[in-house]
Amino acid sequence: MTALAVAFSVIGALIPVAGALQIVAIVPLAVIAHRHRLRALAVAGTAGMLVSFVAGGFGTALTMTISGVLAGIVGVSVRRGRGFASVLTLSLLTGAVVGALSVLMLLILSGLRELFLTVLDNSIRGSADIVGRIAPAEDVATAVADYASFALGYWWVLVFVSALMSTAVSGVVAWWVLRATLSRLGELESRGELPDVVVTPDDAAAPHPVPVRLTGVTYRYRGGHDDALGPLDLEIVPGRFVAVVGANGSGKSTLARILVGTEPTGGRIERTGSTGLGLIGGTAMILQHPESQILGTRVADDVVWGLPAAARPTPERVESLLAEVGLAGYGLRDTGSLSGGELQRLAVAAALAREPRLLVADEATAMIDPEGQRDLVELLARLPRRHGMAVVLITHRATEAALADDVVRLHRGRRVMHDPHWMSSTPLRTDPLPSPGPPMLVLRGVGHVYDRRGPWATRALEGIDLTVHRGEGLLVIGGNGSGKSTLAWIMAGLTKPSEGTCELSGKATSSSVGTVALSFQHARLQLQRRTVSEDIEAAGGTDVGTIDVSRVLDQVGLDRRIAGARVDELSGGQMRRVALAGLLVGKPDVLVLDEPLAGLDPPGRREITALLTHLRRTGLTLVIISHDVDTLASVRSRTVVLDHGTVAPESTNDTIERGAIR
Repeated sequence: MTALAVAFSVIGALIPVAGALQIVAIVPLAVIAHRHRLRALAVAGTAGMLVSFVAGGFGTALTMTISGVLAGIVGVSVRRGRGFASVLTLSLLTGAVVGALSVLMLLILSGLRELFLTVLDNSIRGSADIVGRIAPAEDVATAVADYASFALGYWWVLVFVSALMSTAVSGVVAWWVLRATLSRLGELESRGELPDVVVTPDDAAAPHPVPVRLTGVTYRYRGGHDDALGPLDLEIVPGRFVAVVGANGSGKSTLARILVGTEPTGGRIERTGSTGLGLIGGTAMILQHPESQILGTRVADDVVWGLPAAARPTPERVESLLAEVGLAGYGLRDTGSLSGGELQRLAVAAALAREPRLLVADEATAMIDPEGQRDLVELLARLPRRHGMAVVLITHRATEAALADDVVRLHRGRRVMHDPHWMSSTPLRTDPLPSPGPPMLVLRGVGHVYDRRGPWATRALEGIDLTVHRGEGLLVIGGNGSGKSTLAWIMAGLTKPSEGTCELSGKATSSSVGTVALSFQHARLQLQRRTVSEDIEAAGGTDVGTIDVSRVLDQVGLDRRIAGARVDELSGGQMRRVALAGLLVGKPDVLVLDEPLAGLDPPGRREITALLTHLRRTGLTLVIISHDVDTLASVRSRTVVLDHGTVAPESTNDTIERGAIR
């Protein structure tokens, strides 16, 4: 947020017509004041002021300082529900202080005062030249002389009044924008989301989340017509590893949120104490996306992040926790250098630092490679007996559920009998696909280094020679950090390689973005409009109409009636299909898919695999970045293994399997 405010301030200072952005710069800082203590704003504002001084000089730093003060007024006012009159009064008082200090500074610094008066005189006369083109020259000259005489003679009045009014207007505008922004965010967060878990004083006094018994528990989302969960009977006790399985939309994540403290809409929950989410001896939670839960710059810092000083483990204890999760010796490493599996291990260590009685892992293995998945689940399975805690894992994978002491399978919000074979991902059998045609996408000597001119230069790719043929289904596999996503972005032309060339039909992909389409790993990030049809039309450009939308919906296997549905109402599999539809409407020559099966349950993975097979049959060239070698067997024509940024030799199936899990 501070970086955003700095960007607005610098752009507003350097580009005259963008001066209004300096008002907008208040809003990101006001969000900090609205959601955090004022000391957080003080730290953020100080950092922003220093960066602004380096980027734009003293004037920009001064503007940033004033923005920080107004942000405190606006953020706190919105949080406490104060109205227009209160904000205007406080902004006027701030403006009076700013005006008085500005006048005092100009009185003391004579050189700065002379420069200011010269700039003021030139500005008046420059404006007069423009006005003189549409008004009689004599009248303009008289008006300019009178105004210049007043402004230069009573400059202190002009400075004070200008500071007073501009500060007041800025504060009021920022207040209005912040209220509108928070209102919009509130609407988005209320769609399909559970309310926040509130930690009360009682929670802090006596966290004791397990044993817990759910009797007839139900939950219905706001505005929903049916219960998303329940009625459900369930008991979680210490010392047990419990796996919760089910299809997307079966209620697994809803159950997870109930376990960590969200109140159900029906039924009864019995605990000996409170959940104590995030508190010592309470409940800890590990999320699906590794990078979203790591806050510390160094590994050891992240383990103790947020703990009160009295409860922080000693350095020896931190090292012991890291060793327990398989990160021995990682304490001083930068968290940005860790792979997805290592980040999830770090999240477990940070959870253990709080000595939780209940640990909930919601799809914690979805975004990491097979080896990382296996190691993480084995780690979670050991914790209940080693620490006497309860561990609940939300998962789609049969191998992970097989390690559990108890398995809870949900179907449409209700508990049903568990069948281990339900989650098996048997490869689809199809007729032979058309043979690949002539070369299309050619990479020669491709290498890429991030921050190559700085001290933190990191090599992602080196010496990649690769040719993709028309109609081919190329599967690219490799462990986390092997360079797969970097390769995908270079192929799509979104990243220009540091070394070598990437060409489509003899033309660099970086100069013809769009001819190679890229499907992101997180499909929701690719959907930018309110409804399905709006998103597809926006992705295709001005020439896309209703007929085109219907055509691509047919192509990805979605009912045309879904065109009017809101994006936030779609399931994970539907979002991925809509994202693909938005790419296909542009008729790309090659489609690159980065982990297209991530986060989907076995039925969803089979559906997307069948769709990709169908697209290959239509002649579309596919490059698929994935860990799921077996599931995608019906799509791939060839497999390339990436190992630490280089292409490993393609020899045996054993090589491929090892590359997929390395």
